[in-house]
Amino acid sequence: MSQKKKYKIVVAVTGASGSIYAKVLLDKLKNAADQIETVGVVMSDNAKDVWKHELKSDSFSSYGFNFYGKTDFNAPFASGSSKFDCMIVCPCSMGTLGRIAGGISNDLITRAADVMLKERRKLILVTRDTPLSLIHINNMKAVTEAGGIICPASPSFYSVPKDFEEMAATVVDRVIDIAGLEIATYRWGGEGSRLNK
Repeated sequence: MSQKKKYKIVVAVTGASGSIYAKVLLDKLKNAADQIETVGVVMSDNAKDVWKHELKSDSFSSYGFNFYGKTDFNAPFASGSSKFDCMIVCPCSMGTLGRIAGGISNDLITRAADVMLKERRKLILVTRDTPLSLIHINNMKAVTEAGGIICPASPSFYSVPKDFEEMAATVVDRVIDIAGLEIATYRWGGEGSRLNK
């Protein structure tokens, strides 16, 4: 019997509002350890500040994943030869989106995103801003045309989330689905659906 593939995943956290999305993502990746070979995490300075402000903690440092500095170009996922399967930028600021769309690899986050695009691997940007300017929309178009996936942090409500974490999970579970991991989650019209009862 063949072994199931284990994933190598990069998570980048930028300074956009929405640290709850990053927290829920890291929680769920930790719980999916049996499907994962390694998780590399890189956070911008602003991401750490926003996390502390919004979540009133610095719990990002307690996950046990491999954390890398924002300019650590010796990180394995700074090169395509390391064969990471997927990169998730969550949340993704409009500034980071713009630099990725323009191919500007001026830090580890944008370099790793550039690697994912050039190697034709999964790059998922969980964008979080509103309203959007035409510049933002054109940057999303450019990333999509290059093979990236824009997955806006737009929660759904048909699962009737009970708190902020459940609401964030309506986005994060979709991201994990797109990444290719198996996850137990609410499925529209599936067993347990309130609209299916």
